[in-house]
Formats: sequence, structure tokens, C-alpha cells
Amino acid sequence: MRQIAVLPYRTEGASFDAPIQILLITSRETRRWVIPKGGLMKGLAPHSAAAVEAEEEAGVLGAVCPTPLGSYRYRKRRNSGASVWADVDVFPFAVTEELETWDEQHQRERRWFSLAEAADAVDEEDLAALIRSFGAREFRVAASPARMLAAVADRTGVNAMFAWFQKLLPQQGEFFELFERQAGTLVAGADALARLAQGGPGRNQHIREIEEREHDADEITREVLQSVRRTFLTPFDRSSITSLITTMDDAIDEMQQVAGAVSLYDVAEFEPEMIDMAAIIVDAARLSAEIMPLLRKVADNGHRLHELTERLVRMEGHADDIHAAGLRRVFRESQGKDALHFIVRQEMFKRLERVVDRFEDLANEIDGLVIDHA
Repeated sequence: MRQIAVLPYRTEGASFDAPIQILLITSRETRRWVIPKGGLMKGLAPHSAAAVEAEEEAGVLGAVCPTPLGSYRYRKRRNSGASVWADVDVFPFAVTEELETWDEQHQRERRWFSLAEAADAVDEEDLAALIRSFGAREFRVAASPARMLAAVADRTGVNAMFAWFQKLLPQQGEFFELFERQAGTLVAGADALARLAQGGPGRNQHIREIEEREHDADEITREVLQSVRRTFLTPFDRSSITSLITTMDDAIDEMQQVAGAVSLYDVAEFEPEMIDMAAIIVDAARLSAEIMPLLRKVADNGHRLHELTERLVRMEGHADDIHAAGLRRVFRESQGKDALHFIVRQEMFKRLERVVDRFEDLANEIDGLVIDHA
């Protein structure tokens, strides 16, 4: 049988490298740790059905990405005592709100785990592997050469002798730190965009958050461009560095354009397809934040980088399909009605699509670095 599930997650703090936490719940009968899951629902897309299960079983709301993270298989026991194999598609679910009361709160326990703890807590090996790959902190251990040398100096007690030698080394700037900070603006902006798409009284606050993150991204971009001009030795080709940072800046700029359109046209409610596209943007930003630290050692992390960029490209294609389907539906429903309503919705769809397109551009930039350096 086929089932659907969500992998509910949040980050501890606002920084780009904040640890990811996973929400697990207990099953009703065996009390083992599982993720919210259930069967397909008539009239609902798989990811939408999974979001319903998240609300009913775990009491959480959020942005569910329509592109599945992967799948796993387990044995499901029926009431008759027989068991069947169940294949479960898992959708990333960025939690934005935890409800105080929900349908199954007296039947289940919910708890936040670190990635490693969540992987150890579940019984299914394939699900544990999916959780471990979600964020892949083990790929983030690569350190810059300067930091490695400094660590060696600290351990060997030759700091004084090493200091003069370090000054003779060509300076590479702080490009990697700036890349990672820029990815942090994407994550924060995407989170605010998803909350904006979900509606509610905090609309102006979410718009202001996106605008502030766009200003932060401009400052980081300016700092990178200045560093490129004054740095003797750069980790990558100078044109690759400028293209990478400006592509990320373009993504947050497009988010700001969406927020500006919401304010300009006084959009009070997003179409369901727009909410799905916003959820894709959230997961694309999360993947971008995972990609940046891997660039410290492109040669060692080439395989993982390819996996992540491939997922970004696949998500962009999925967003194109959602965009087309949503536009067709809105056009059909607008026949003989207010034409301005359709024009505004068309503009909103177009601006959301541009955000996702920038993440595909980012994937292409990363692929180019992998080809050149791995």
C-alpha cells in the first residue's frame, strides 16, 4: 500500500548554521517513535494530505514542500492481525506553528529531537537514513586551511613561531563565511515568505522581515565584491565568486518583489498553488544553506553537492508545473468575472516563479564549480 508522511523540522536559532531539529510522535499502539503519516485522501494532493496528517497527529502547521524528500518502506499491521508492506513518500515540512490542542493529543506524545537523535529513535532503517541525510551535518566538517593551521599551532604550542609565517601566506579573504551568511538571508527570507503566504494578522511584519533580509543580502554582496577586488588569492575564479553571491542576492531580491506585490495589490489570501510554491522556496533555501559549507572542500564533497543541486533543479521543474496548473485554474474561475483579480494573481504567480528560477540558477553555478574543481 502507499502512504504519505511529513518530516517536520525547525532550526534552533536564526543563524545559517543553526542545528536542525526533527519532530517525532509516538504511534498509538506500540508507542514507538514515528513521523506523522497516513493514507492518500481523495481530492487532495499527496503533500496536502500529509499536511493534514501533521495537523491531526502532531498538532503542527507549516509549509509542506510538494517535492518529496524520498520514501521508505515498513510493515504495517492491520486490525485483522495480517501485515502488508507500505511505501511512504516523505515531504519536508517546515513547522511555523505548534498548536496547543489537536485531534490526537491524548493518543500520542510529540517531542523535538536533533537529527542524530531522531535517526536513532525510529525503527525503520530507510527512514533513519532519510533523516540523517536531511541537513547532512557530517558534510560540514571541512575547515579552511587557515583554521586548520591555527588548530595545529594551538595543539603543538608553536603559536608564537607560527604567527610570523601565517602573515606571509597570501590572504584568501572570508568568502566562505560570506557565502554562508548569504545563505542565511535566504533561509530567513523564505521562512518569512512562507508565513506571509499562510495569511493571518502578521502580514506587515512578514513583509518587513523580507525587506530587512534583502538589505542584509545587499550588504553581504557588497562586501564580497569589495573582497574580490582587494584579495590576492581567491578560492575560486573571481567571476565564479561574483556570480555565486549575486545569484543568491537575486533570489532574496525576488522574494522582496513578491512581498512588494502583496503590499501593492493588498493581497490578503494566497492561492493554494502559491502556498505550494512558497513551500518549495523554503526547502530550496534550506538546501542552499547546506550547500555553502560544502564549498570549503569542493573536491571532497562533489558527490553530495551534485545530489543537492539535482534536487534543486527537480524542485524548479515541479514549481513550473504547479505554476501552470494554478494559473489555468485561476483563469478558468475568472471567466466572466473580475479581470483585475486574474491579472493580480498572474503577477503573483510570475514573481514566485522567478524566486524558484533563481535557485535553479544557483544550482547551475554550483554545478559549474564542481566541474571545475572536483
